[in-house]
Amino acid sequence: MKKLFIKTYGCQMNVYDSARMADLLAPLGYTPAASPDEADMVILNTCHIREKAAEKIYSELGRLKRLKDARKLRGGTMTIAVAGCVAQAEGAEIIARQSAVDIVVGPQSYHHLPEMLARLARNGGHALQTDFPAEAKFDSLPEQNKSAGPAAFLTVQEGCDKFCTFCVVPYTRGSEYSRPAVDILAEAQTLVANGAREISLLGQNVNAYRGAGSDGEYWTLARLIGALAHLEGLKRLRYMTNHPRDMGDDLIAAHRDVDALMPYLHLPIQSGSDRILTAMNRQHTADDYLRLVERVREARPDIALSSDFIVGFPGETEKDFDATMSLVRKVGYAQAFSFKYSARPGTPAAVASGQIPDDVKDTRLQALQALLAAQQAEFNTSCEGRVLSVLFEKPGRKDGQGVGRTPYLQPVHVDGAHAMIGQIADVRIEAVLSNSLKGSLVSRPVRHKVSVQ
Repeated sequence: MKKLFIKTYGCQMNVYDSARMADLLAPLGYTPAASPDEADMVILNTCHIREKAAEKIYSELGRLKRLKDARKLRGGTMTIAVAGCVAQAEGAEIIARQSAVDIVVGPQSYHHLPEMLARLARNGGHALQTDFPAEAKFDSLPEQNKSAGPAAFLTVQEGCDKFCTFCVVPYTRGSEYSRPAVDILAEAQTLVANGAREISLLGQNVNAYRGAGSDGEYWTLARLIGALAHLEGLKRLRYMTNHPRDMGDDLIAAHRDVDALMPYLHLPIQSGSDRILTAMNRQHTADDYLRLVERVREARPDIALSSDFIVGFPGETEKDFDATMSLVRKVGYAQAFSFKYSARPGTPAAVASGQIPDDVKDTRLQALQALLAAQQAEFNTSCEGRVLSVLFEKPGRKDGQGVGRTPYLQPVHVDGAHAMIGQIADVRIEAVLSNSLKGSLVSRPVRHKVSVQ
């Protein structure tokens, strides 16, 4: 048996892709390794969204080269592969800069990994594959035969056609592609049979889903969610990440009508300034977004909202930043992600005029994050004393402890819940911790039969 170690960077879609790469290589004899030191093959599944992503990968490759050289001195071998969005963006440059890399494979081409390994065994050298066709990838992936845990990811859509001026996704993941509904339903059924009780539907722009249905029509995400909700054993559904332009009436209605769809919505806006939204090519205004939030909350009053924000986008003034702070105060987020703008090579914003100094970006980011942290703390505190359903996903650090998530995606630690993994139970929230909640299982009253005279 050979050992495989996969290091995953970035989004949940990369988590899904890493699991599928492991599925592809399992028939070749690869089993999971606990660390790169003991691995015969190491895959870095990369993300290009964060700042200096490529340089961080090259630094990691330097460490892996030393492991590979040491293995060679002992008479062994190690195959190093770079996958994901950095692989797609950098291509052959990765091999040119780090000769220890054997394979470079893009996110739409990793289904070729077995044949790329065979090619290396026959011919040596390096293997590069960065084509874009998503259809062939999903058609070539094997059925998942092992448990993905109580909460599983399922990619339903890839790519993006929006071309936000700061984003590399259209260049690294290609144009929008939606998987056929029948394939998604079949994979979901397998996940549930293997123990999944919650499935998160993934896509770079997931609410743009338009998948072919068996009835000859193209299904929307709302229709797909409705069909998945009928799968026996599937208790919870989520989806991410969304674009405000593609939040249709039927999807809003699904939040009202589908019990399995959790009351949590990640709806990125990036900025509260119309001028900056235009420069970003977001194709909506701040008012469009606020009216959309109002409609979603009208359909599902208990929904918790999350978002993404970029501060210091080229040309952003203090007035623009104040507009973002104002929007955050109006919406009130349960959770959010915020970042300083950093240029991505090949994107229009990277060469735009009006680049913002780092110290200004730092100051703005600190102010925004303080506001978002206060809102998150307020939301978490509002949950104290409430009884929430929790899906237990894993053991906690303490003996006998179980860790799960609420419908609002908050992690909860519960003592005495070690036997509850894979189950959903009512939990009374007792305290808000720094990064999670603490709760206790709610004892259910024993129902005694009462004789009627």
